[in-house]
Amino acid sequence: MKNSSDRKSVPTGRERVLKALGYEQVDRIPVDLGGTLGTGAQVSVIAGLRRVLGLDEPGTPVKVVEIYQMLGEVAADLRDALGIDVVNLPGPKNHFGFADADYKPWYTFDGTDVLVPGKFNTEPEPNGDILQYPQGDKSALPSGRMPKGGFYFDDIIRQEPIDDAKLDPADNLEDFALIGEEDLMVYERGARELYDNTDLAITAGFPGTAFGDVALVPAAFLKHPKGIRDIEEWYISTVSRRQYIKEVFAGQAEIAIKNLERIHQAVGDRVHVVWLDGTDLAAQNTLFCSPDAYRELYLPFSRKLNDWIHAHTKWKSMKHCCGGCEPFIDGFIDAGFDVLNPIQTSASGMDPQGLVDKYGGRIVFWGGGVDTQQTLPFGTPDEVRRQVTERLRIFNQKNGFVFTTIHNIQCNTPTENVLAMFEALGRNIKK
Repeated sequence: MKNSSDRKSVPTGRERVLKALGYEQVDRIPVDLGGTLGTGAQVSVIAGLRRVLGLDEPGTPVKVVEIYQMLGEVAADLRDALGIDVVNLPGPKNHFGFADADYKPWYTFDGTDVLVPGKFNTEPEPNGDILQYPQGDKSALPSGRMPKGGFYFDDIIRQEPIDDAKLDPADNLEDFALIGEEDLMVYERGARELYDNTDLAITAGFPGTAFGDVALVPAAFLKHPKGIRDIEEWYISTVSRRQYIKEVFAGQAEIAIKNLERIHQAVGDRVHVVWLDGTDLAAQNTLFCSPDAYRELYLPFSRKLNDWIHAHTKWKSMKHCCGGCEPFIDGFIDAGFDVLNPIQTSASGMDPQGLVDKYGGRIVFWGGGVDTQQTLPFGTPDEVRRQVTERLRIFNQKNGFVFTTIHNIQCNTPTENVLAMFEALGRNIKK
């Protein structure tokens, strides 16, 4: 048996991540899989990993922990096998507004046996599509669709005709409400359990903190959403109805701070990193708005939330932005974000060495570890190992790096490539 000094000589995952967040040197670069809604893996990938690692027999169902993107559970045995340093605190309700509870068996279109929440609609339409309903209520219009043969859900746009004379910011603020006692208890119990029973860094996402996240604009969790709900119309409105959008963001920020106060009272500093904002502002080769527009429209409201967090908690805040977001990074730093994800290095302006040279030591890089568009799904295991090794070298030059893939590992990614990624991280994979 190791004595106490031996145990202290090897940092825990929690200690390792906290050191990386503080730009301190670590014994090994911390690794995330499943810690956020953008750092997980599609459920069939998790099922394949579990089988190859001998954790499950063929046909053993895997729990879907996020049904919108169909992410599989990275359970404790898989975290242990792969040396993961991060664990996620689940929220009380999912993308469609019902609890991930009362799990039941289902199987995906590719034949993977899974477990889904009790209110998940498993009955296909005549054309084979699977629909989901807000709050699991089939008397309402459906708010999500998985096409036959698909792997994920798309939001169904339920935009009513817009009369600008009657447009009221309160309609778009219906998404944001003060959190109830029951939901607070879910956070409190979950945070206490993870903090006491794991030695991992704990991540969480709390409601209402992302300004203009188009994954949330359609409000798939509301039975009858009003206001601006079409994604294209929303983007147009950030220019043509900018004052309206500002009023929505101002009301949202006020509610969000009240909720953060209540949530912090419930979970304290047992949470270490908060996914605060998942609003994408860039595509692969272009921007959705100018850096100046970001500073006018988004930055002031994000800074209000970040200022409150940094004044009252020990949490670190994460900004998620896909695409070629380099022109915004100074703005993200000025808004008070501590962490940037997913570091889409294949996009315009996102050269890894250039990012480290310009922003290293000023914002933590959480991602960028391997390309999930090309290298991981379509490369060879050797190509995966080479890219992972190179990214480890570059992104850790100034410390402040947590390794994870560029967004979620997608369906049909070969298991041998995922294992090659972990082998390049120095894991002794036993198959």
